[in-house]
Amino acid sequence: MSTQRLLTADHNQPDPALVERVSKLLQGGGIVAMRTDTVYGLLGSVNRPDALRRLVELKVRPVGKPFVLLAQDWITVRSVTSHLTPVARILGQRYWPGPLTLILPADENLPEEVTAAGHAVAVRVPGDRLLREIVRATGAALAAPSANLPGEMPAATAQQCLDLFGEGVDLAVDGGPAPLAVASTIVDCCGHDGKVLREGPVVPTLHELEPS
Repeated sequence: MSTQRLLTADHNQPDPALVERVSKLLQGGGIVAMRTDTVYGLLGSVNRPDALRRLVELKVRPVGKPFVLLAQDWITVRSVTSHLTPVARILGQRYWPGPLTLILPADENLPEEVTAAGHAVAVRVPGDRLLREIVRATGAALAAPSANLPGEMPAATAQQCLDLFGEGVDLAVDGGPAPLAVASTIVDCCGHDGKVLREGPVVPTLHELEPS
């Protein structure tokens, strides 16, 4: 296995050369395995339907299950949603960047692989500087499903991602152990009140979920 497909990275001090290589690969429809702010994941650009289809195949993904998108900032978030509800603004301002995924009304131009042909999109601004730099350089939100097959635990290292997905991964970035090793909290923010769909590292208060 070529060592060129496995690189190391400092997530706290992003290497511009690495950011450029990863972002260009993603812009070209490539798949990158790397550590997120929660677990190791597989990244693909939301602007590349071919990459999104590859992710569906690699993950043996069930029909009707949307992807979580990673955003750099509020500007990127707004590019994938039709509008931001008050509860989404409250939670995002309080917990982003961080391991909180918000379900938002989807922009009508998003690929169906992202929304699972639905009307909502899952997005978060990760608490990881390298990831945010890669999103910025790519110029688009990134689909980021966990690096595992259905029913299995996510890969714990970049090498495990390569071993699991083989040639389906174009590049793996070794950033050390995943910081949390647990999935993000998910809150549905499509309505007036927020609804916790999956508990995780972030625990919103009742006041935040039910703004007046």
